[in-house]
Amino acid sequence: MKRPFINGMDVSFLDEIEVAGGTFAEDGAKEDLLVLLKRSGVNSIRLRIWNEPPGGFCNLERTLLMAKRIKALGLHFLLDFHYSDGWADPAKQFKPKAWEKLSFDELAHAVGDYTTQVLIALQTQGTLPDMVQIGNEITPGMLWDDGKVDGEFNTPEQWEKFTRLVKAGTAAAKAVDPSINVMIHIDRGGDLPASVAFYERFQEYGVAFDTIGLSFYPWWHGTLDDLRANLAKLATAFGKEINVVETAYPWTLQKGPIPEPIVNSKEQTHAGYPASPEGQAAYLRDFLQIIRDMPGGLGTGFYWWEPAWIPAKSEWSVGHDNNWANLTLFDYEGRRLPALDALLPV
Repeated sequence: MKRPFINGMDVSFLDEIEVAGGTFAEDGAKEDLLVLLKRSGVNSIRLRIWNEPPGGFCNLERTLLMAKRIKALGLHFLLDFHYSDGWADPAKQFKPKAWEKLSFDELAHAVGDYTTQVLIALQTQGTLPDMVQIGNEITPGMLWDDGKVDGEFNTPEQWEKFTRLVKAGTAAAKAVDPSINVMIHIDRGGDLPASVAFYERFQEYGVAFDTIGLSFYPWWHGTLDDLRANLAKLATAFGKEINVVETAYPWTLQKGPIPEPIVNSKEQTHAGYPASPEGQAAYLRDFLQIIRDMPGGLGTGFYWWEPAWIPAKSEWSVGHDNNWANLTLFDYEGRRLPALDALLPV
């Protein structure tokens, strides 16, 4: 039976926003964000988890609390293992401090043991994730330098080590519950050659997983046409389900209360989609249609990255300012934007 199309949102900052007093509203009425999102057609929530984040959010303790809220609403749940104490992305894949001095064999065991520990804790309270990511945007590898595979580290020996680390995580997840959907996530939504090369390597090294995950941000990854071509090729080449697990688009270029937005100029926007509430809504509608039109029906859905990261405070646990609040699906005061209507049946 085909799974429902995923209309997903990564709201990992929600916990911190609420602690700071941030609120969300529709038609002037304040409401629990998760309730509001579900009513708007959202059916899945993604959370990131960090091992021991110094800021105290996105750790296991806080993830357990958030998972209860997600499952209480009957929402699908994706957990994104970064295997780091902070951001893991193509520019940095730093080991957790507690793992820095481990041998490679010990590191591989740590990945498996930690994955098991987290999933058992969630399972015990009845909130086991439906899907997990083993690593976040792992195009250049993970747990550097042991699992690094870009630049001078792009060698067969390094790919063997990198994929062994990934296999430790995937095996642990499947051992907890074989029905957990395992995603492998890279950042190259519009880069066909790099995407194909990456998943061919995983095929070569025998990494078993269920879903291909891609990030697609137009100012970094190309056009919607680039995304369409990449999705079509990946679907036909690998025959796996594909989820565009991160995207976003601006509703304004006016920085308002945020110091310096990541997207701050017209040159960074996609042709045909102005940085306005209407332009953002048009982007989401057309983006969704590309995923729905994938060959073989292999497009399983998407997640908007941090649609609710409003400027509720000036200093954040992650150690930098909020540079994302013009890429959300809520305005600076937490009021729902029209792009969310794109998720509802016509």
